[in-house]
Amino acid sequence: MPKYIVTIGLEVHAQLTTQSKMFCACPREFGAEPNTHTCPTCLGLPGALPVLNEAAIEKTILTGMMLGCETPPIVKWDRKNYFYPDMPKNYQITQFDLPLCIGGGVPLYDLAYPKDAQKSIVNPGKVVKLTRIHLEEDVAKSTHHDKFTTIDFNRAGTPLMEIVSDPDIDSAEEAFAYLTSLRQILIYGGVSDADMEKGNLRCDVNISLRPEGQTELGSKIELKNLNSMSAVRRAIKYEIERQTEALDKGEKLIQSTRRWDDDRGETSLMRTKEDAHDYRYLPDPDLIPLRTADIVARVRPLVPELPHEKRARFEKDYGCSAYDAGVLASEKELATWYEAAVGADTSVPPKKIANWVINDLLGILKDSEGGISSCPLKPEALSALVAVVEEGKISNTQAKEVFAEMFESGKPASEIIKAKGFEQVSDTGALEVIVDQILAANPDKVAEVKGGNEKAMNWFTGQAMKASQGKANPKIVTDIVRKKVLG
Repeated sequence: MPKYIVTIGLEVHAQLTTQSKMFCACPREFGAEPNTHTCPTCLGLPGALPVLNEAAIEKTILTGMMLGCETPPIVKWDRKNYFYPDMPKNYQITQFDLPLCIGGGVPLYDLAYPKDAQKSIVNPGKVVKLTRIHLEEDVAKSTHHDKFTTIDFNRAGTPLMEIVSDPDIDSAEEAFAYLTSLRQILIYGGVSDADMEKGNLRCDVNISLRPEGQTELGSKIELKNLNSMSAVRRAIKYEIERQTEALDKGEKLIQSTRRWDDDRGETSLMRTKEDAHDYRYLPDPDLIPLRTADIVARVRPLVPELPHEKRARFEKDYGCSAYDAGVLASEKELATWYEAAVGADTSVPPKKIANWVINDLLGILKDSEGGISSCPLKPEALSALVAVVEEGKISNTQAKEVFAEMFESGKPASEIIKAKGFEQVSDTGALEVIVDQILAANPDKVAEVKGGNEKAMNWFTGQAMKASQGKANPKIVTDIVRKKVLG
């Protein structure tokens, strides 16, 4: 059986977080009543002229800067001709030969891979090359019913970036990581909400197979109707199997577009694929070419610290492990929350706060809606709790109980500790009395400690905790035992 090389390229469409549409002043709003945010321009009525949205251009160039792209000194807009009810002008205003961004790449973060693939990453540290990023208008939303189709033009004209990768992705897992990493970067830059459920991040997949040893790419098959990260992964796996079976049978694959059916878990033919000349691109006569130098200079200072840069800083400055830093940097809001907790009390080790965020806070947030953005626990509240633990005033076990109540009630750690009677006894004189009694009653254990048995030291600490009903400061108790037994 011959083996095949898989080659994948992604076309990601991301709606931009502007207040208005790309070529008119209609508001950009998700979830509004159908066809309430429209005007002659986005409805394609005769005589209506487009006007460029400067904020959309800035956000696209910012995206290019975050991804290492170059912006040509002059860009222009073109008309892409096609006939479909979602674009009543019968053409879409887009960019063809002079887009806003060229080149660049998307780094694939280790934690962006599917969880079941994170321990077997084939190309760690890979950066998927980009071909271009161009700016265009979105089309209307079509909803297909049994016997008719309804169209909502609220979405028509929304600023839409198309981020086109090179055919540089080798597997479904890399495609998943590419989308996840790209989504993180878009959110970090504030350029897109990047929410696939709301349709403001959509993806088309181009996939081809060729026999090993063949340099020319196989026929390109485009997959559409992919509305989630997991759907992208499943669709690619299915299509690899389908194309492999076809090639094994000697069938010739034809360049085409296929629809993914998520319920059935399979693709089906939509149409044979058009080439660029089928769209009859021509420069838009209503929009003059744009010089970009001034916009590039204005946008450059807006480039944020990106996830991989933040991860490296968390490792260097806060002593986080690579894994912990990756988790904390994976969401912009989570990273901001963590840094606020670290900054609330500089005496608390940042690594200890990281442990609480990852092991406890994220665990409890899994069962609540909204994630870190709706977390009732303030960063400074967690910092105060960790400080109390570090000072030895309460045990870790007690701290877990306090943490749970803090999350539920919003009360500060100090109030809960007092109400529960968790305040530990740190009075050295009082603790020495307890330790003396235990040492006197257990000479055999004293002999074990003197003989080098460190575990026996822990036994004395445990006995002191019992005698004090859990209120003794374990660190101080251990120090007292060590001093009295070993001198």
